Amino acid sequence: MRGYFGVGVDGISKPMNLGNLVRIAHAFDASFFFSIAPRLKLSDAQSDTSRAQGALPFYSFAQPADLRLPLGCRLVGVEITDDAIELPRFHHPTRAAYVFGAERFSLSPQVLKACDFVVKIPTRFSINVGMAGAIVLYDRLISLGGYGARPVATGGQGAEIPPLHTWGAPLAKPREE
Repeated sequence: MRGYFGVGVDGISKPMNLGNLVRIAHAFDASFFFSIAPRLKLSDAQSDTSRAQGALPFYSFAQPADLRLPLGCRLVGVEITDDAIELPRFHHPTRAAYVFGAERFSLSPQVLKACDFVVKIPTRFSINVGMAGAIVLYDRLISLGGYGARPVATGGQGAEIPPLHTWGAPLAKPREE
């Protein structure tokens, strides 16, 4: 899969939720993790048995205006709003940073305004931030990860996953002397 993605939180306050989301980001091979207006330090994260803190970079921004992302990286807010795109209808950017809101709160108005896209998981009510992270990152994996279309028949194997690309010798123009 080309590109990269990061995962972040806006104002998270529960150590178990932070730990769950950090662990999920690590499991899905995130390139970085970030927090905006943090109420916790990464070292406060509980339930991260994968020890993600030593495996991926962590960035902390004191307020939304401080947020800095790599050039070309699109900010995707995950939030239940009337105009949010339902996740199954969303085409993930190749370079993305997904940001999740704090417990019992939404993404801050400043973070929502900074988002290039806002997506929502089509559920009847709000779910745990770690669970939401797992669903969004799994959706990214199956839509951008080179998995073919699902099989038509129930339980069918479906299309084969294409083999990994192998690079040939470098192409170079002969030097003119």
